[in-house]
Amino acid sequence: MSRLALPVSAAAAMLVALDGTVLLIAQPGMRRELGAGAAAVQWTSTGYLVAVAALLVVSGRLGDRYGHRGTLLVGVLGFGAASAGIAVAPTVGWVIGLRVAQGAFGALLQPGTLALLRLCCPPERLGRAIAVRTGAIAVAAGAGPLLGGVLVAQFGWRAVFWINVPVAVLIAAMTLALRPPEAERGRQRLDLVGAALLAAALAVLVHALAEVPDRGWSDIATLVELAAAAGLSAVLVGHERRTPEPVVPRPVARSRPVIGSLVLLLTSSAGLFGTLFSTTFRLQDALRLGPLDTALRMLPLTALMVLGAPAAAQALRRCGPRTAALAGTLLLVTGVAALAGPGAGGAAPLATAVAAALLGAGFAAVMVTATGSVVGDAPPGCAGAVGGLKQTAMNIGPTLGVAAASGTGPHGALPTLAALAAVGLLPAATLPAARPGSRKGVVAPGG
Repeated sequence: MSRLALPVSAAAAMLVALDGTVLLIAQPGMRRELGAGAAAVQWTSTGYLVAVAALLVVSGRLGDRYGHRGTLLVGVLGFGAASAGIAVAPTVGWVIGLRVAQGAFGALLQPGTLALLRLCCPPERLGRAIAVRTGAIAVAAGAGPLLGGVLVAQFGWRAVFWINVPVAVLIAAMTLALRPPEAERGRQRLDLVGAALLAAALAVLVHALAEVPDRGWSDIATLVELAAAAGLSAVLVGHERRTPEPVVPRPVARSRPVIGSLVLLLTSSAGLFGTLFSTTFRLQDALRLGPLDTALRMLPLTALMVLGAPAAAQALRRCGPRTAALAGTLLLVTGVAALAGPGAGGAAPLATAVAAALLGAGFAAVMVTATGSVVGDAPPGCAGAVGGLKQTAMNIGPTLGVAAASGTGPHGALPTLAALAAVGLLPAATLPAARPGSRKGVVAPGG
């Protein structure tokens, strides 16, 4: 039943988004009960992040080769099983190990959520489906801290992992009932050397960026890891050019809409999440607001993401990818710059709300447009690969944004992040100008 593709995709995306946000609420209780140090508790986040970022593209290629329904099913069941294991873990070491496993299964399920939309939704309805999925992610991210707070307060930190289990079982049941077409399944073998090089390069890069808030950009360990990531990337590029079956398919690497959209997602997510990181610290540390008051000040961001996603789909249909992406990027940059202005950093609630609304509307437009271009322009047999690349950009971007915010100080963070988000204007300008539907491969959302 192809009609289940959107519910499965949205529910799986929400599961991953909720898990990431509620973990932050659970960590203090975890630290007290397990007697863990701050560094060990931080690894419950870092270990997951490194695993998921390193394996997303490889997992997408496995889905292209063996079928996305199967990889999604294994991924969501493994994700739920790892969550159950964390809920009964006796030590923080067990939690870290199971979080790494959870990240690996999360990488296995995420590319398939987009690939199934490509397989099951006709082109004229794909944009609408992506808008619904984007809104669902926004709801999950916004509700995560509140849900996590209630669960931890009532039942303890382990409850935030138990809640994943029935959700994962429900998604697995819907996945079993799904019957997607397999016409686009690829026939190429997975290049194990290229996959290993790509995973290693991404793992080292993400770990280096994740440690910047503690170590700084100039720390010798940071510099060594960044150099190692660059070296591994250079070796990977040389290998990819020689091998007949590269891990990133050549049609994908040569697709201007796909590459432009990936860069746009990277810079935009870096700008948004770095801004949220910087603003949250300002509200709580400088203005002494509590977590609930902080969340309420930024609530317009979530609201405009949910409301802006379908509006962005309409704009994409009427104006084309280039105009929609440029408008979304400009809104995002304006929102970051507004937060850097007097009063908008939290001191004036109305100014902060307006800036947060601009951030939400801009990011919704970028997400819907760029995701539509990535998925809609995926060459046949490569839907999983581009889905993995998209999710990789969405994992590295926030890590880069937080590193940029923490490495430039409280006064330089927002101007730096505004400039980083503005870089997205360049890839946005490379997207097709034609209205969707007037050329093959561009998403045409339903009305």
